[in-house]
Amino acid sequence: MAHDIHIGLDPANFFVSHQDSSQKNNSQKRFLRVITRAEYTDWVNHQTQTVQDWLENLRFSPEVGKTVLIPQENHHLLALVIRGESVMDSLAAAYDCLPAGDYYSEGLTGFDFIQAAIGWGLQGYKFERYKKNRTSFSKRLIVSDQALEIILNYCQAHYLIRDLINTPAEDMGPSELALWAEKIAQESNAQFECITGQDLLNKNFPAIHAVGRASDDEPRLIQFSWGNPKNPKVTLIGKGVCFDTGGLDLKDAEGMRWMKKDMGGAAHVLGLAKLIMAAQLPIYLTVYIPAVENAVAGNAYRPGDVIKTRKGLTVEIGNTDAEGRVILSDALCLASENQAELIIDFATLTGAARVALGADLPALFSNDQKFSSLILEMGLKYEDPLWPMPLHQPYKAHLKSNIADLNNMSKVSYGGAITAALFLENFVGENITWCHIDLMAFNTSSRPGKPEGGEAMALRAVFHAIEKKYGTQ
Repeated sequence: MAHDIHIGLDPANFFVSHQDSSQKNNSQKRFLRVITRAEYTDWVNHQTQTVQDWLENLRFSPEVGKTVLIPQENHHLLALVIRGESVMDSLAAAYDCLPAGDYYSEGLTGFDFIQAAIGWGLQGYKFERYKKNRTSFSKRLIVSDQALEIILNYCQAHYLIRDLINTPAEDMGPSELALWAEKIAQESNAQFECITGQDLLNKNFPAIHAVGRASDDEPRLIQFSWGNPKNPKVTLIGKGVCFDTGGLDLKDAEGMRWMKKDMGGAAHVLGLAKLIMAAQLPIYLTVYIPAVENAVAGNAYRPGDVIKTRKGLTVEIGNTDAEGRVILSDALCLASENQAELIIDFATLTGAARVALGADLPALFSNDQKFSSLILEMGLKYEDPLWPMPLHQPYKAHLKSNIADLNNMSKVSYGGAITAALFLENFVGENITWCHIDLMAFNTSSRPGKPEGGEAMALRAVFHAIEKKYGTQ
């Protein structure tokens, strides 16, 4: 098994500072003019007759998402971009239409420019680790030094999440995921620890061990802490099922095909932690990732088994393919023991959430309406939306077991995302704000700024909610 840490594409390939750009020969300048469809007529009326004739000859229609290249005097080039409601999509949609060069943006300033620049960087992303012939990158957006740092921090977190999810399980098992986490922790001087194999039982993490014990790559609890312990304690927990066969309740071929992405929750907490540490938010951050492969072997856990959890509750296994909630139970209990003020878990937990909300919209469950409303507000502001779902308490009856404290599988086929969240709620301590995010972590097709494959979802929404709640240094 390989244990190399692959360094993915650097988003700095797609940006250049004003200062660095000015030192080059700018005899042929390139400009991006971003306007709305409603602004088009007025804009055209203020152009030279040459430009108006050019657009008329091209029969250009100002549809949202379209870009047209317009020659300018002195061999300069103007790319006119028609944007819609999404600021992030404006430059992302234009990126592939442009020739090589460095581009000055016009018509976008402040917050809108930062959003659009992030979209530009996200569109440029490629996952080419396994390709012999890789793409050359020759289009850059010119930004100020101050904006550049902000944009790169966001894009680096996005790229990290995408890289981790896109990497096949052969090269992203529990051991490799631990190496990535250790690298990220070391970059910010965080305290790292990993509890592996038999030590999980010795240190009372029986649920994590049970799910992952059938794999040759031993189960583990990955953890690191960063910041001043006197600051508010915020804990991020990510589901790290590096491949999910379904266990003995085996998935079919179609269901198993993309299960390399079942560690998408772990990828998200690593990307979010990287963003938080780069921003130096005044919190005491702890990250827990229960990392396993849900494999099939003679020692795999079985349907009907009763397993113990760290909290002392016993769980009857109604289905071995409902493994994510089982491993998260130990991590949630540990976070509660350590008196976290805020716990947020990310997990590719249920197909039911995708049925309810589709692939692009994560489901948000929370026991704190005020904080969950803040996440939703930040999601709308930063074009990173979620949708609230209820912790409907009567549905807890569906998780009853005749021989254990809980069943990991609902007795009914309805409301699967809700019953999964209610299962997790059993392991959250009292008086702790908790949010559970059930997400796809994957684009099923390519759109502006969102290439097919692994995707960061709710990253900026949650980051800014934490930033808003606890402030900045």
